[in-house]
Amino acid sequence: MYLTDERWRELLRQRATDPTAVERAYAKRVRRPSLLSNKETLFLIAADHPARGALGVGSDLTAMADRRTLLERLLTALDHPAVDGVLGSPDVVEELLLLDALDDKIVIGSMNRGGLAGAEWEIDDRFTGYDADALVRFRLDGGKMLLRLDDADAGTIPTLHACAQAVSELAAHGLMAMVEPLPYSRDHSGALVMSRDAPALSRAITVASGLGVTSAYTWLKMPAPQDISVLDATTLPVVVLGGAPSNDPAADLASWGGALTHDVVRGLVVGRSLLYPPDGDVAAAVDAAAHILRAAK
Repeated sequence: MYLTDERWRELLRQRATDPTAVERAYAKRVRRPSLLSNKETLFLIAADHPARGALGVGSDLTAMADRRTLLERLLTALDHPAVDGVLGSPDVVEELLLLDALDDKIVIGSMNRGGLAGAEWEIDDRFTGYDADALVRFRLDGGKMLLRLDDADAGTIPTLHACAQAVSELAAHGLMAMVEPLPYSRDHSGALVMSRDAPALSRAITVASGLGVTSAYTWLKMPAPQDISVLDATTLPVVVLGGAPSNDPAADLASWGGALTHDVVRGLVVGRSLLYPPDGDVAAAVDAAAHILRAAK
């Protein structure tokens, strides 16, 4: 067990009595010299869903609400040698730092979490997490931003503008800007639905690629398209988004595998699919994903 009662109690003690422990943990983290592994790939575990209220996994609407369980699963995943690091909101990153789990790992800070899942303003995704200055000050390796594009919702505009500013600010410090551009529209009930057709995904890629004063440090985080020629729309490095898990882990992995063979794709960013597999075996799910990445690259 990675998160023993003693370790858990010490985390809670630090949270309550020693807030400066967080800053010390940021300062002492041993950084990895390169974003890419020695095989020039990048495999990250995503853990920023709870910060925008997205807690569900399958039929369990609050699966990610139990923080001790989430951290236990993250520790299991990060222990796998193929996992390069984590993408997380400040609270999760800091807890992992206090648990000494992020030395020699890539840490990407999640920046905009204000578009709460299911909210009327979801498209207007304000920056409520890390900003560029904090990512530099805390010695993290980059920042991730979610960019949902809905031509019929003016809330897209402030998010688009904020993402462009963040790309420029991160580039000024030589940090990766990981942009996740997703085309959306609303169905007859008003619910947001992601468009997975090739033209919409290609358009989202080109919009995201042009954000900011330079694209030198921009990476894209994209769902694995059925038509991988969608990825011909960019020369920027791409990591494939694992997405929400189905009841068929083998099918999930197969759906990522094709995209991983494309030349611009450098790896995977996966969260719930690996942290909450149907059989509960996080280590096996991570190992299966690592095998798919190795086979593709």
